[in-house]
Amino acid sequence: GLESAPVEEHFFFFSSRRRHTRSSLVSWARRCVQETGYQRRVHGDYQYKRMPHSYGVRARTRSLFAKPFRRHGQDPISRMLVNYHIGDYADIIVDGSKHLGMPHKFYYGKTGRIFDISKRAVGIVINKRVRNKVLPKRLHVRIEHLQKSKCRQEFVNRIQDNDKRKMQAKKDNKKICTKRKPVGPIEGHFVELAKTKVEFINPKPYQYLYQPKSYMKAYLPLSLIHI
Repeated sequence: GLESAPVEEHFFFFSSRRRHTRSSLVSWARRCVQETGYQRRVHGDYQYKRMPHSYGVRARTRSLFAKPFRRHGQDPISRMLVNYHIGDYADIIVDGSKHLGMPHKFYYGKTGRIFDISKRAVGIVINKRVRNKVLPKRLHVRIEHLQKSKCRQEFVNRIQDNDKRKMQAKKDNKKICTKRKPVGPIEGHFVELAKTKVEFINPKPYQYLYQPKSYMKAYLPLSLIHI
C-alpha cells in the first residue's frame, strides 16, 4: 500500500484594510509565506513551491494610489471644470478610483507641459531619464489624474511685481533695477562704547564643581579636597 506522510498545514490571515498592513504580525506572516513557501504532494512526491509574485503594471502601488485620509468617495465636480490650455504646466496625481486614462506609476508626481487637448484627456510632455539620456515622453492622461502645477507661481508673481515697479518708476522719472541680488554682508558702522555694554568672554579659573562627600575624601588627592 501507499505510505502516508504527515502533512503540516499553516493558515495565515491577511487583512485588506490599509491600517492593518503595517502591523508586525501581518508583515511577519507575509515574509514567512514568501520565504518558506509550501509543500504540495504530486504523484506521491512532495514538491517545494513558493508563493507567486506580481510584476504587473500596478504592482506596489497600494499606498501610492490610495486616497488621503477622509478623502475617499466621489470626487468634487470642480476637478472636472478646470480649464487646461496648451503650454500650461500640470502635475500628474493619479486617482486610484478612476481606472480609465491612468498613467504608469513611474509618472506619479511628475510635472510636464501640455501640448494637446482632447475631449476627455490632455496630452502632456514629461522628461524621463533613461541611463545617460533624458527622453521627452508624450502621453495622454485623463483630467481626473491631473492638477494644475504651482511650479511657476513664484515666477509669475515676481514678473507682475516688477511690472508695477517699472510703471511707478516711469511716472517718477527714475531708473530701477529689477534683478534679484544676493544678500550682502552687514555694512560698516561705528560702535559707541558709551551707549553699549562691553562684555568680556574669558575662561573661568578651574574649580571643583561638586563638593566631594565624606567617603570620597579617602580616595581623592589633598589638592582637590581643600579647594
